[in-house]
Amino acid sequence: MPETSEKKILVVDDEPDVRNFIAAVLEDAGFNVETAIDGLDALEKVEAFSPDLMTLDMVMPRMPGIKVIRTLRKNKKWAKLPIIIITAHARDEMGSDQITEFMALTSKVSPKIVLEKPISPASLVNAICQILGLEPKAVEAVDEDPGDERNKLAKLIQETDSDTLRKIREILNKKKKTEPYFLFE
Repeated sequence: MPETSEKKILVVDDEPDVRNFIAAVLEDAGFNVETAIDGLDALEKVEAFSPDLMTLDMVMPRMPGIKVIRTLRKNKKWAKLPIIIITAHARDEMGSDQITEFMALTSKVSPKIVLEKPISPASLVNAICQILGLEPKAVEAVDEDPGDERNKLAKLIQETDSDTLRKIREILNKKKKTEPYFLFE
């Protein structure tokens, strides 16, 4: 079985926080990682870096993800490059059309994976290991699914008194009215 350190992943996302987060998760899992800031950058990096797999955002400036896929599928060398779509637009009008086109363009390439932002480190690393035929133990260092945090928070809310909940609501309402909240700063 190959090791994660033998595999190269190209991370393509125009949002620096997301790109850096994904790269850090994959590096922590042992992968050799390169990043690209948009579709044009991705096409240059594919040739120079020769990745074993690409994570790709769909909505980016200069060249969207779907155009990157079309370009790669026309090139014999990259026609079968595994691609994991990571998008915040899987269910909206802009993204769902692109996801449908992605599925059509990759009809002869398997597997087809679309992960919605925010992604969990475990689900991403597990998907990559599955695609690349790596041992599941390669993901042991990755934290549990942050989706568990939602369940933990829901339980805490259920067990919290009404006065504390009112204070939390006031804080959140103040935050919503001022500056936007960014998860990655």
